[in-house]
Amino acid sequence: MKKIFAVLMAGAIFAASLTACSSGSAETTGETQAASEANGSGTESTDAGSGETTKLTVAASPTPHAEILNAAKDLLAEKGIELEVVEYTDYVQPNLVTDQGDVDANYFQHVAYLENFNEEQGTNLVSAGSIHYEPLGIYAGLSDDLSNIPDGAQIAVPNDTTNEARALLLLEANGVITLRDDAGLTATKMDIEDNPHNVEIIELEAAQVSRVASEVDFMVLNGNYALLGGLQVSDALAQETSDSETAQTYANVIAVREGDENREEIKTLVEVLKSDEIKQFINDNFEGAVVPMD
Repeated sequence: MKKIFAVLMAGAIFAASLTACSSGSAETTGETQAASEANGSGTESTDAGSGETTKLTVAASPTPHAEILNAAKDLLAEKGIELEVVEYTDYVQPNLVTDQGDVDANYFQHVAYLENFNEEQGTNLVSAGSIHYEPLGIYAGLSDDLSNIPDGAQIAVPNDTTNEARALLLLEANGVITLRDDAGLTATKMDIEDNPHNVEIIELEAAQVSRVASEVDFMVLNGNYALLGGLQVSDALAQETSDSETAQTYANVIAVREGDENREEIKTLVEVLKSDEIKQFINDNFEGAVVPMD
């Protein structure tokens, strides 16, 4: 439990630092200054020989989002778009810098999270297109058998509203708990109606969940954080299926300020990310942890 306490404290400090950075500054891979210096909304247009080159700046989580975007750079260049990728390791700053106009778009979240963020933060962001989904999975910690769960087992889950509900629904689907009938996509651990194993739900910031593997019995992880934690989709004891409602609900999208979804360069970005070439890249590199949308 000492490690969990340390992670919780680190999360609290991190949250405080996010508040302090809400003016638009961010901890990134060093490209933020270039993004904020871009003309107007973050887009630069320059004459490039026979035609015009448009620069797009997109905020993204390192894995898999930034990797997918980087794979699309050459395809976008062929269409006259220079893509700059700015990496963030949290779920807050990418939306803030997009809303403030420091970047043109972001790629890290699903619509359910985006809508909840807009409601809580007063932002006005919309989806420009669904690109992929990442199956949420239950992974082993101290225990590795969902059919023989120890009494009082601890299960770490993401603590943001939509992903916690998603984690609890997956646990319910695998017989670990039962939720109230009306809990749905806003479920929290307070909505657990039946808990035959007396499991304890440990709520942690999503990036911290994999770090307590040696302290909890099971973990429920987003696909990108499973990858960052050195796990493969084949390691999951259970996961969301491709034909499930949750897979459609939690597709990861390109998010932009309302109105920008109609910009031609944004439409081109979405088109390229949904191309056969990028679908093949996703399938070849993520081994089922990331699944392209049609």
